[in-house]
Amino acid sequence: MQNLEAKFKLPDLERARRTAESLGYQFRGVLRQHDVFFRVARGKLKLRQERSGDRTEAMLIHYGREPSDDLKLSSYEIVPLGDPEQMREILAAALGILAEVRKDRALLTKENVRLHLDAVDGLGSFGEIEAVLGEDATLAASRDEVDELLDALGVRRANLIGVAYADMLRPV
Repeated sequence: MQNLEAKFKLPDLERARRTAESLGYQFRGVLRQHDVFFRVARGKLKLRQERSGDRTEAMLIHYGREPSDDLKLSSYEIVPLGDPEQMREILAAALGILAEVRKDRALLTKENVRLHLDAVDGLGSFGEIEAVLGEDATLAASRDEVDELLDALGVRRANLIGVAYADMLRPV
């Protein structure tokens, strides 16, 4: 799978939510996410545990993208997990843990575009846009959707962040 992404600092998550909703984005809920990143030769590998209300899910996600301060094209694969604790122990022993990220994520969607309004522990407030590409969602059309949302939120391309939260949390 592929998506087009943009990440940016966002000082007022509630205002961003209202702006997105005025453009037709629908609020889907708040997710508490705990991501554990493992050392790998290529790309990023994370174990995500996600809680929403009384529902908990876990998945292993591998993705690759070039660091960029512009819109990023990412390729990714997701595998649902039944026993995340055992998987964490095995991967930690085999690969080593690179970083852990905890965040509260408000999710809004419109067609193939997802807006994440993230309160990241230790980092602050961010927005992240993901336009999922597929048969009905072309790169050009998705770029237009992402640009429209960035403009509405008042985010300039120069303010985009080119690295993952895990990279921002790791000591230099």
